[in-house]
Amino acid sequence: MNISIRTLLGGLLATTLAAPLLAQADASERLAERLAVNGQSMPVQSVSETPVAGLFAVRLETGERFYSDEEGRHFLVGDLYENGDQGLVNLTEQGRNGERAERLAEVPEAERVIFRGAGESLATVVVFTDTTCPYCRQFHEEVPRLNEMGIEVHYLAFPRTGMNAQGARTMQQIWCDANPSEAMSAAKRQEPLSGAADCDNPVEAQYHLGLELGVQGTPAIVMPDGRLVPGYVPAERLAAMLGIED
Repeated sequence: MNISIRTLLGGLLATTLAAPLLAQADASERLAERLAVNGQSMPVQSVSETPVAGLFAVRLETGERFYSDEEGRHFLVGDLYENGDQGLVNLTEQGRNGERAERLAEVPEAERVIFRGAGESLATVVVFTDTTCPYCRQFHEEVPRLNEMGIEVHYLAFPRTGMNAQGARTMQQIWCDANPSEAMSAAKRQEPLSGAADCDNPVEAQYHLGLELGVQGTPAIVMPDGRLVPGYVPAERLAAMLGIED
């Protein structure tokens, strides 16, 4: 069988380019397998390369992140920045944003309390909320205006005082209601709810999801790209952050 020089060189070039990529992938896998502290294996969820040679980003199943050398002997805890033409770019936060967006995309609409307008949807924000939170009630007053501007608001539950508090029960009542959006609005008006709280509901799962994604208080607004914006944001300002003009 005749093989041309061009074909042979093409194959060699492909092999040459693939070898470093395979080596880097192997290094990530080896590091994931060997990471241990005091003889205890670490619950590694993922290991990925960084732009810094020999430095790997490690994410644990607990949601914690840090950086490690290839041997797992030196750890660096903190954010990694790139100093480039655009100034300082937080690469660690970019990674967190991407993960938030991916994780939230897995939450089905049936498990969200959704407020959307009648017109075209231009953007969607996911908001971790708690009906006992004054700033959450203030944000909810902005929802009709957000809907008018084409911004959907998808609520997830985050009972900020924990699952054993009354706030968690109220959130469960909302998700168990036949009309969760009406129940949400009533609760935000501080009206008592009389419905059951013992249905199969996602409140506790969403609370733990929020903790994993870095939510520390409410409201916690997650933008379409995964950026986490803590606290109350007026409708006009939020629209501007989304690049939407009235």
